[in-house]
Amino acid sequence: MKIWDKKTNCSFNKKIENFTSDKDSKIDLLLAPHDVIGTIAHVIMLKSIGLLNKKDLKILIYELRNIYVNEILKNNFKINEGIEDIHSQIEFLLTNRLGEVGKKIHSGRSRNDQILLDLKLFIRTEIKEIVSISYSFFDLLLRLSEQYKNILMPGYTHYQIAMPSSFGLWFAAYAESLIDDFLLIRTAYRIVNKNPLGSAAGYGSSLPLNRKMTTYLLGFDDLNYNVVYAQMARGKMERIVSESIASLARTLSKMAQDICLYLSKNFNFISFPDSLTTGSSIMPHKKNPDVFEMIRAKCNRMTSLPNEISLISSNLCSGYHRDFQIIKERFIPIFEEIKKCFSMFKYMLNHIIVKKDIIQEDKYEYLFSVEAVNKLVIEEGYSFREAYKKVGKDIQNGCFKPFKKSFYSHEGSIGNLCNTQIKNLMQNVIKEFDFDKIEKVIKRLIYSQINFDASSKNPIFF
Repeated sequence: MKIWDKKTNCSFNKKIENFTSDKDSKIDLLLAPHDVIGTIAHVIMLKSIGLLNKKDLKILIYELRNIYVNEILKNNFKINEGIEDIHSQIEFLLTNRLGEVGKKIHSGRSRNDQILLDLKLFIRTEIKEIVSISYSFFDLLLRLSEQYKNILMPGYTHYQIAMPSSFGLWFAAYAESLIDDFLLIRTAYRIVNKNPLGSAAGYGSSLPLNRKMTTYLLGFDDLNYNVVYAQMARGKMERIVSESIASLARTLSKMAQDICLYLSKNFNFISFPDSLTTGSSIMPHKKNPDVFEMIRAKCNRMTSLPNEISLISSNLCSGYHRDFQIIKERFIPIFEEIKKCFSMFKYMLNHIIVKKDIIQEDKYEYLFSVEAVNKLVIEEGYSFREAYKKVGKDIQNGCFKPFKKSFYSHEGSIGNLCNTQIKNLMQNVIKEFDFDKIEKVIKRLIYSQINFDASSKNPIFF
């Protein structure tokens, strides 16, 4: 079924169909619940402007809810062979089960604003899940930071031994990195959370659509007001969202690289149970960090997506283009990929084994050269430059004797991690998402009874 088919004598070339549709129906299954939610809001709006009567609305909502609860949520939903996309499948089911009334749901809509709406509802849901799983990862990092805050480790610049660090400092650094990633996600979420429904093919509709009503029903913050710009958001929206996910991926990739180094015998800072690492088919001593190498590769691939989307969409003029379908194929899977990476990373960190006496090795004695410089400044009144020269000569002459303790007290240092402040910053960011509002509107559309205020024609839920 193709809802654009005019039933002329000319049949659509199968080779063209296979090339242009390809993976579309499989990917569209992920959009199924959102297409139903958007359609429920749309038909309620059609009733309010007199394009559906009360009886038609009742049977449409009943069947849409049935599809949502008893087919989609129970994994009994599929897109039939020959059906082009999720929008066509929903309309086919309604028409097949309810008759002519099923054909009324497309009044005032185009597949262009339907897919844009579905994507926005999908992204909102996925961002909620990503925030949840990455916040639990953030929380684990802070717990590990507190657990190992007194265990020193070498810090590096240029891959050379530099100054003392600690496992507490290392874990908390990645926790705070996630805060900035969340700020980007919050911005992306705000850009997404605007209603495109009613923009139709990109030029609006001559029907008296009530776009503010669907904005309210679907829990959007506001409208994409200009109907041309609503469609121009395709490509731009995916690029912005993928950039925010790529930022999370960069944080994970960087930490995965640290772990690959720290697990090697050259560093030997950490370990994991044998059951969580792999071996070699020829070298019996090997203990490979395959999980972290896979996370690193997957996350690095995710960071390429914003550029790929930009290259596909940057030279397109305003209006819809089929190029956006290619973006959808690459864009939708990124959410599951980042969630799996967070889940596996968290699982591994719950089993990390931290070595406790790393800095006692002689090769790390120069870690404390700056401590010696600062001690001369504080205790003997040296200027920093003179103290630096003296310690440098001691090192050069082989008479430097390190005192292997750190004396850091300022904010964010080894002795004052400020983990409470870091946690408060993250919680303040999360509060701004307002995910509860989204949950409420979905439950209302699926489970509440609906009536209409006769004077204002607005829907009443109870």
